[in-house]
Amino acid sequence: MFRVNKITVAMFVAAVFLSFEVSATPFAYISNQLDDTVSVIDTAQAKVVDTIPVTGKPAGVAVSIDGRYCYVSTPEAKGFAVVDTQTHQLLKKVLVSDGALGIAVAPNGQRIYVADWYTNSVAVVDAGSFEVIKRIPVGQSPSGLIVSSDSQWLYVANRLSNSVSKIDLNSLTVTETVAVGQHPFGLTIDSRGEKLYVANVQSDDVTVVDAARMKPIITVKVNMLPYATTLALNDSRLFVTNQDDGSVSVIDTKTYKEIALIPVGEKPEGISTHPDDRHVYVANWFDGNVSVIDGNTLKVVDTIKTGEGSRAFGQFIGK
Repeated sequence: MFRVNKITVAMFVAAVFLSFEVSATPFAYISNQLDDTVSVIDTAQAKVVDTIPVTGKPAGVAVSIDGRYCYVSTPEAKGFAVVDTQTHQLLKKVLVSDGALGIAVAPNGQRIYVADWYTNSVAVVDAGSFEVIKRIPVGQSPSGLIVSSDSQWLYVANRLSNSVSKIDLNSLTVTETVAVGQHPFGLTIDSRGEKLYVANVQSDDVTVVDAARMKPIITVKVNMLPYATTLALNDSRLFVTNQDDGSVSVIDTKTYKEIALIPVGEKPEGISTHPDDRHVYVANWFDGNVSVIDGNTLKVVDTIKTGEGSRAFGQFIGK
């Protein structure tokens, strides 16, 4: 009896542990703009395990820090969709504005920020009530958004103003604006909140900005039409999607030198780093798939078929 019970208990514990491991698997949420869907990738299996209908030409993606919700901007539906990451069901559609594009969620999970391309503003949305708290004027055609890890600052790429705005999230006001390259789009901030990396689409470069002082540190040349950026390997490597030559530039963040150019699919756009801090996922618009890069070897190790017009602009992988 004692032996049977021990085995039973051991099996139960193992089952619970396995269940926890499965449920804790990070998922990547890829907006397929031409399909009006979001592909859910199980990163452990390296395959799409679900496809969620999301109308309104889904574009930007932001996953809450606890991995519970995924927010997807829907420009043609004038707002964003809320996806339950446990059930993979569409929970709600939120109306915000006509030009909803870039989207970010504060690490504390309390607010969602949506860039409005047409009204040159950022909407601040309460994550509980989904009510717009305030609209903050910024530069022309705001696109990429990134929130600091302490939820104190929001950075906004103003594409047609060739600038980045810094917003104090306590006062909800712009405190500083810095000039960068031509047509900035995607943004990344390092884990310490010290350096901001800005992909400048038309000048084919990345501006590195001192986030505290809002002063440019250096401009790094990459390839054609850089769209978005992400950091990996303890912030030592910056990965940049180059839309027009189907590649990802890898920059050493200490020397600011390009150390590799990795071929991926056609028209790479969104890029995000897995919680393992090693694998980088790239959404390829024209090919309708996702390339997975090993940050150590700097090689593509997987290609995952998703949907038409895979864009995934933002932080699209859950923790």
